[in-house]
Parts: sequence; structure tokens; C-alpha cells
Amino acid sequence: MQQSFWHVLHVYSNYEKRVAQQLTLRDVENYLPIYRERVKWTDRTVVAERPLFPGYVFARFLPQTKFTVIGTPGVVRSLGDEERDLVSPAVLDKIREGLASGYLLRPHSGVSVGTRVRVRHGVFEGVEGVVTDFRQQCKVIITLAAVQQSFSLEVDLEDIELAKTMPAAGNLSLATCGAYSY
Repeated sequence: MQQSFWHVLHVYSNYEKRVAQQLTLRDVENYLPIYRERVKWTDRTVVAERPLFPGYVFARFLPQTKFTVIGTPGVVRSLGDEERDLVSPAVLDKIREGLASGYLLRPHSGVSVGTRVRVRHGVFEGVEGVVTDFRQQCKVIITLAAVQQSFSLEVDLEDIELAKTMPAAGNLSLATCGAYSY
């Protein structure tokens, strides 16, 4: 199976490690990219291992074993057999190498340029806008619509989330990493 593409298995939430263990027991080659993160609890700080792609495990298998793989407890489905549904070995090798080399790989919520976002924490919690650019530490431009004046602040990417609603007239709005007025 050398250099064959990896199938993407969609698994139940928080079942990634269990599915990977079950696949290993069934002699199915699999890969679950894991990163370590310091998590602060109320009484202490711990290092937690978390999946880089929550809800997914990668597996390589022969077509005749597909039903065995999909029948693994915790597996919801395979994303498909089309080329767009498969992952090249080179991509997963780079992820594997990046994690082993200590690169700071973290899940990202799928926010892309043009996505409407909302600030999650701090004084500007609830302020919404549109993403115009990305960096690790992000400059945010906030516009007070009533007076058409703007100011900026810096926000971490983890402090924004996808927005579900349009802001009401007269509210503050933001554009991350750019001078975008909404």
C-alpha cells in the first residue's frame, strides 16, 4: 500500500483516539495527528493531547476491507473514494513531520477571508465584522458606523468565532487585519 492515498474517516466527536486504536487492532494503517496544549483548569494546569482535525481519522485500506473499516465502532462514514475526498501521503507526511519537529500546528475553525466573525472575549466581545487578512496575532479595525470613524486593536485568532447574524445599524463592526469599513 506504499504511497497510496489516505481515506478520511468521519468519526463521532471525542472518539478519534478510540477509532485509531480499533483500526490498529484490525491491522488497518491509520494516522491521527495529535498536538499538545497547556490547558488551565481551575485548580491546575495540565498538558492535553488533542486531535489536530477533530472528528476525523486518516486510514489506508484496500477496497475489499472498506466495510470492515466503516464498521469500526465510532466511525460515522468515509468521506468517499473520489480524488477530492482523499489525502495525499505527502500532505500527511508534512503534517507528521511538522508535529514531530515542534511546529505550532493548531486546529483552525475554517475562517477564511471574507468570513463574517465575532469577537468572543474581552471588552469588544460580540463586535462583528469581516475577515480581510490573517496572521497569528491579528490587527482588528473597528468602525463606529454612526460617525464613520475607525480605530484598531490586536486580537488573537482564537478570540474570534464565526458570526451568525448581521449587526444592527449603529453597532460597532470590525474587519480583521485590514482597513475595511463595514
